[in-house]
Amino acid sequence: MLINVFKSKIHRVKVTQAELNYVGSVTIDENLLDAAGIRENERVQIVNNNNGERLETYAIKGKRGSGIICLNGAAARKAQIGDIVIIISYAWMTPEESAEHQPMVVFPDENNQVVM
Repeated sequence: MLINVFKSKIHRVKVTQAELNYVGSVTIDENLLDAAGIRENERVQIVNNNNGERLETYAIKGKRGSGIICLNGAAARKAQIGDIVIIISYAWMTPEESAEHQPMVVFPDENNQVVM
């Protein structure tokens, strides 16, 4: 049996853009993706702290070091520029694997930069 387990998250990052006329997804600074272990095209959940909206989409790489968090397509209707969101990824694991798994959590600064 496999269970779907919290894998990683980018905690409290600021939305910098919203592009309604785009073919879906969320663009994320490549530094943030790397720090959280989220791969391009990986399914992610986005939780908006400002309005309570939740949505699922997939991640695409944004310019490294840019701090970009851009909701694209229909997702652009779920947040405003400046909203604080949490981006979460999950993974399928056996119960035994999940017992050993340590989720990766990234706490970016106010400019969406990775803090070491």
